[in-house]
Amino acid sequence: MRLVTLLSLGLLLVACGGESDTASKLPDPVPMTEDAVSFYCQMNVLEHPGPKAQIHIEGMLAPMFFAQVRDAVAFLKSEERPGDVLVTYVSDMSKADSWEEPGIENWISADEAMFVVGSNQSGGMGAPEVVPFSSKASATAFAQMNGGEVVPLTEIPADAVLGSVTLF
Repeated sequence: MRLVTLLSLGLLLVACGGESDTASKLPDPVPMTEDAVSFYCQMNVLEHPGPKAQIHIEGMLAPMFFAQVRDAVAFLKSEERPGDVLVTYVSDMSKADSWEEPGIENWISADEAMFVVGSNQSGGMGAPEVVPFSSKASATAFAQMNGGEVVPLTEIPADAVLGSVTLF
């Protein structure tokens, strides 16, 4: 009887483990195409320089794209969302060809990225940008050239992304 109970518990754990592996699989980043439009302004993201972001929401078939990483971080810090955020990807500027060509497939999870906040660099929509990098060394080099502070996603101040901006 004891052996049957142990085998039953073992099978139950294996079955539960299989479900959690499937359920915890995050969606992969989607390459930017001409169909990718920015969530807030509904403009094509490829037409704007600087890093981009995409947020995958539970129950939505396609990610929400953002022409500026700043806008995506503001979305994450806001309380109103159409569903639970599964994962956020940002352009890895460590691998970008240039500011004008940030890349269409060089995504990194925002949770793994290091961001430069407070630099003199404006994003694709003209507002101050929070610039993502996969490498802390790349982020530090960018900050030394353009100003700003290197921080993880969780330490980006709300006023850096939610404050009003005067565009010239």
